Amino acid sequence: MAEASTLVFDASDKVLGRLASHVASELLSARRAGNQKRVIIVNAEKAIVTGPKTTVFAKYDHKYKLNHPRKGPFFPRMPDQILKRTVRGMLPYQKNSTGRNAVRDLRVMIGLPANLSGDDLPEGHAWGDSSSFDRDLPQKFVRLGEISEHLGIDSARWGGDQ
Repeated sequence: MAEASTLVFDASDKVLGRLASHVASELLSARRAGNQKRVIIVNAEKAIVTGPKTTVFAKYDHKYKLNHPRKGPFFPRMPDQILKRTVRGMLPYQKNSTGRNAVRDLRVMIGLPANLSGDDLPEGHAWGDSSSFDRDLPQKFVRLGEISEHLGIDSARWGGDQ
């Protein structure tokens, strides 16, 4: 079988930083090797941020309220955009075109699309290896969906709590 050109990662119960750093290194290594490898992250709202709920909410409140609410720059509130912004922060996005092109190869989705559900993935897609950053759930954590709700996004907008 030929090398899969698209890796699919499931963010359910994965620590946000560990997942983001692994995906960033995958994107950069593929881009530097000259390969056209894409990465898709599904179930973004189920990724977790470790720490006490009050501390995590305060941190994301501070990030969101840091700049002018109408003029920007704006901090994302949707779970998929928060995850994408986290990966972007781990890439040389403003320094060179390698980082900018690597961000273009990343797709983050809320929920699990019908074409990626089940064990049979479309041609050219493969599940990414998450064994290097798989951990048991910590005692104190917050899901990205809860952070989005705290920042003012209605969960019905992205399909949470159905």
